[in-house]
Amino acid sequence: MDFLVLFLFYVALVLIGGVMTCICSKTQYLKGLVRGGAQAFSCMIPGCLQRAMLGLLHYLFHTRNYAFVILHLILQAMVYTEYTWEILGYCRELDFSLCYLLLPYLLLIVNLVFFTLSCVTDPGTITKANELSFLQVDEFSEATFPKNMRCPTCGIRKPARSKHCSVCNRCVYRFDHHCVWVNTCIGAWNAKYFFIYLLTLTASAAAMAIVSTLFLVQLVVVSDLYLGTYVDDLGHSQAIDTVFLIQYLFLTFPRIVFLLGFVMVLSFLLGGFLCFTLYLAATNQTMNEWYRGDRASCQHCPHVAGAPSTEPPVHRNIYSHGLWSNLREIFLPAAAHYEGKKK
Repeated sequence: MDFLVLFLFYVALVLIGGVMTCICSKTQYLKGLVRGGAQAFSCMIPGCLQRAMLGLLHYLFHTRNYAFVILHLILQAMVYTEYTWEILGYCRELDFSLCYLLLPYLLLIVNLVFFTLSCVTDPGTITKANELSFLQVDEFSEATFPKNMRCPTCGIRKPARSKHCSVCNRCVYRFDHHCVWVNTCIGAWNAKYFFIYLLTLTASAAAMAIVSTLFLVQLVVVSDLYLGTYVDDLGHSQAIDTVFLIQYLFLTFPRIVFLLGFVMVLSFLLGGFLCFTLYLAATNQTMNEWYRGDRASCQHCPHVAGAPSTEPPVHRNIYSHGLWSNLREIFLPAAAHYEGKKK
């Protein structure tokens, strides 16, 4: 099978897997199908191996550890090493502008700064000492954040927009999600750092993809590869087409083409998540609120045949106050303003 077909098949599998994961997380019927398939598949796996896999998954995704932080840094180091070792030298020989070639390094420096800030900044931990301050920041919503609720683990009254993180074992104000790549929750006080970290990570992957593509295109143009011919399996002379060029470049520069494929897939995945994050920021929602709001709305949808529900959906995003106010809430959280006024 041709390399290009295999690569496109791999990309399609990754994208379909990501889309199906999002759909399954939102659809109860598909959740049941996935759960049933997993149970059927588990019957074919020895019990000791299942316990080992469950233990590993619990350690990786349900406890705070630095496994994904280390993996993140290793992958970033490998990508930049390959970019420096292969692409930078070849591009200098082809007289590429140094500004374009150094852009990924500039983005790397900014990315590492905000990656560190995302990791070490308190996301907005709620304690008995600051509980009262957080309770007075946002209004409550009966659909998603009922009033006078207590966290059974922390023993504190839960402010609106807060959630207890079972991984970090703490309640976080304006909880978005727990990110294994930074080994902490994303909340009110580190959301701005995480947003810039995600933006620069996406931009650096896209910049590498663009530079790598321009290098390969320039190489083809300079060497007049596209004007040549080749002999096929039947012995006939054929004009070089795009598929042949890609396979030729892969055989000649395998690491560069593999790097290009990796950063292209990464750019699409990160770009999709970045667009979703931008949507949440523009509407002043967190990922947790978006998910809870969808569930609250679905509770009013009829699940069985019969008379339709007379109750209208009660969920409404009461925290959105216009685009600029919503974005200001990300970079200048209301809780920080309130505590500053108290002091």
